Order: sequence, then C-alpha cells, then structure tokens
Amino acid sequence: MSRIGKLPVNLPKGVTVNISDTNVVSVKGPLGELTQNVARDLKVEVVDNTLVISRPTDSKNHKSLHGLYRALIANMVTGVSQGFKKELELVGVGYRAEAKGQLLEMSLGYSHDIIIQLPDEVTVQTKTERRSNPVITLTCIDKQLIGHVAAKIRSLRPPEPYKGKGIKFVGEQLRRKAGKSASV
Repeated sequence: MSRIGKLPVNLPKGVTVNISDTNVVSVKGPLGELTQNVARDLKVEVVDNTLVISRPTDSKNHKSLHGLYRALIANMVTGVSQGFKKELELVGVGYRAEAKGQLLEMSLGYSHDIIIQLPDEVTVQTKTERRSNPVITLTCIDKQLIGHVAAKIRSLRPPEPYKGKGIKFVGEQLRRKAGKSASV
C-alpha cells in the first residue's frame, strides 16, 4: 500500500465530512467549508471519527491517486480546523507593503508601485516596524490557494544571491554567492 494513502485522517472536534454518491468529499469546520472531487475508483469512508481511503488494485495509477487524495483531504481537514499561514519578508532599502482590504500595494524598487488583487478567501496583513523588514502575512483555509498566492507575490522580486534583496519567506535559507574578490 501507499505509505501516505493507508494512514487514516483523524477528524478533530467540530469537523464534519460528507461524501456524496459521485465521490465529492466536503469538509466543514469552524473556519469554513471545502470540497474536493475524488477519483471514482477510490473508496472514501468515515470510520470511528477517522476518514479512510482505500483503492481497488495495486496498479501504479491507483497507488499514486491513493496518496494524492489522502493528502488533499488531510489538508482540507487541517484548513477548516486550524487554517494555514504564510509570511513573506521584503528585504531591501525602500521596499514596503501596505494592505487595503483585498488589495496589496507594494513598492519593490521598480519605477511604479505594484498592486495585487487577492482572492476573497485569502486575508492579508502587513507589519512594518522601525529597523526591521516589512512582513506580509497571508492566512487562508485552502493550502493550494495560499501557496499559489504566496508564490505569485514572491515571483515579483525573487531574492538575489549576492545581497539577498527581494521577497523571501520568513525563515527561508538563501544560497549566497561570494561577490567579486579584489585582485592583489
């Protein structure tokens, strides 16, 4: 069996799971509701407050789908019960960020400010303190969506390898290169 797929998904208090006849799994919790279509071959069932996914055969396709859908459903359960959070740090002189509702306005050293319209499911906060880099905090219940939005923001000014200027995730380790060395 798939090592990931055979693990049961524990359902915390307050989280309910509905499985329709067409293999659509909907997970509802205190933070919201998420749905996911599951491949028809896989069988999803709730047993003793845990969710179990089983596959009909050991073919390569069934094995890969088994682990995939177990991970997606586990992320949905975590999202509706706890939520996900990503933090991005702006490293550079004059870099700033400001949140105005669902709009994120950033000054990243270009000739113009960059304004991004965020999806309604994602909430954004910015924090700027003296003598520290501005930090953008994204929160959402959908792990795929928050990862996509964070990657899109990071791609506007990826960190460069010499001084580390750009947008990076908080705690991310960058590979730094040595600059020019003076000849003696």
